[in-house]
Amino acid sequence: MRCKGLLKEVDDICYETSRIGRDAESVLRIGYLRCYSGQELYQAVADFSQVYPEVFIDIATGTHEELYNLLRHGGVDIILSDQRRAFSDDYVNYQLLSCSCYAELSARHPLSRQESVQLQDLKSVPCILISTKEQRRAEQEYYEKTLNFGGSFLFAPTLEEGRLMVLGNRGFLPVERMGTLPPAHASIRRLPICQGKRQLCRTYCLFWRREHTQYYIEEFAETLRKLVRHE
Repeated sequence: MRCKGLLKEVDDICYETSRIGRDAESVLRIGYLRCYSGQELYQAVADFSQVYPEVFIDIATGTHEELYNLLRHGGVDIILSDQRRAFSDDYVNYQLLSCSCYAELSARHPLSRQESVQLQDLKSVPCILISTKEQRRAEQEYYEKTLNFGGSFLFAPTLEEGRLMVLGNRGFLPVERMGTLPPAHASIRRLPICQGKRQLCRTYCLFWRREHTQYYIEEFAETLRKLVRHE
C-alpha cells in the first residue's frame, strides 16, 4: 500500500512538472478598447498573473473593428469590447455589464452646469472619439448612425489626448462606466447622457473564438467578471 501511495505521489509530481513545462511557454493575448478607462481590467491582469505566473500576458489595444479583426485572424485570444453586432455562434459572447454612458465636458462649457445632459443637446457640441486614422470613418458611422450622436466629430489617438481636448473645451468625450472609472479631472464634469428620462447604456463583453476555448481564457474571463460586478 505504501508503494502504491509513493507511486501516486510520483505520478502527481510528474504530471505537475509536465504541466508547468507546457505552461512555461503559454501566452494569453488580451485586446481591449482604446477608449476603455475602467480600473478592473488592470486588476484582473494582476490577479490572474499572481495565480498563473507561468503565463505571459500580451496586451493590445484598438478600436472595436481593429479588435474584432485581431480576434478573427488569431492576433489575440480574448478581447474586451462593446457589442455592436448580433452575437455569433462562432464566438463565446461573455456578457459583463450593461454600462451607463457619460459625457465628459469642460467645466467651462454651459452644459456642464447640469446634473445630466440630453443626447439631443450634445448634437451642438463636437464629439471626441478615440480612434486611429484608419478607423475614424467606422467609429463616426457607428456613433452617428447607431447611437444617434449628431453634430461634428473630432478624433484623438489616445484617451489621454482626448481628455486634453476636453480640458481645452473643444468638445465632449463619451465614456462608459465599465466597472470603476477614475475620478474626473477637477476641470472636467462627467454627466450622464440621457434620452428622455433614461440614461443611455451599452453592453460590454469578453469575446473569444469558441474553437479556441481553453482554461486560461475562461479563468481570466471569470476573474474580470467578478471584479466588474464586485462579487
